[in-house]
Amino acid sequence: MKRICGIYGSAAAIVGAALLILPVVSRAHCDTMDGPVISDARQALSMNNIAPVLKWIPAADEASIRELFDKTIAVRKLGDQARDLADQLFFETLVRVHRAGEGEPFTGLKPSGTTVDPVIAQVDEALSSGSIDGLTARINEHIRQSIGERFEATREARTHASDNVEAGRKYVETYVELMHFMERLHTDATTDISHSDSHEQQESAH
Repeated sequence: MKRICGIYGSAAAIVGAALLILPVVSRAHCDTMDGPVISDARQALSMNNIAPVLKWIPAADEASIRELFDKTIAVRKLGDQARDLADQLFFETLVRVHRAGEGEPFTGLKPSGTTVDPVIAQVDEALSSGSIDGLTARINEHIRQSIGERFEATREARTHASDNVEAGRKYVETYVELMHFMERLHTDATTDISHSDSHEQQESAH
């Protein structure tokens, strides 16, 4: 379940690389009441059919989610208040299990209207429209800015690297940060998606 929000070809790798330089709030998209997990959960409950939500959870958790879904459907028939409580429990459990499958903590459902980084919203928009133009343009802007900031800091530090030991160490610090940043971007942008998924599965097995 690591790659549930992928996009066409190499664009998926570019999105992954861009997330390295975006705020942490971006990672929390799927635990909002406006997110895709809850959207599919609402659809499943309205249809009395669990199928729409199964893709969001690991196979190992399917049985427990099916059981909870059946109980939720039964409790919903007891009245509006019971329905609201049952739905909330189902939503929270579903998202918690989904987040655990991603290897991420669950800190509670975020209300409707919760701010999500624009690039994350653009991923969903791109998937709906079938065009990655707006998405890649924004990501390229972020990447260029981040590379530029690190490059200029390193270049400036380099001009003073021979002044004294402290200045030399400052240069090394900025140089190493620039190189590591570029290595991360390059690795994410050039790693084949299928190879990356296989590597992640191997890591999770240890």
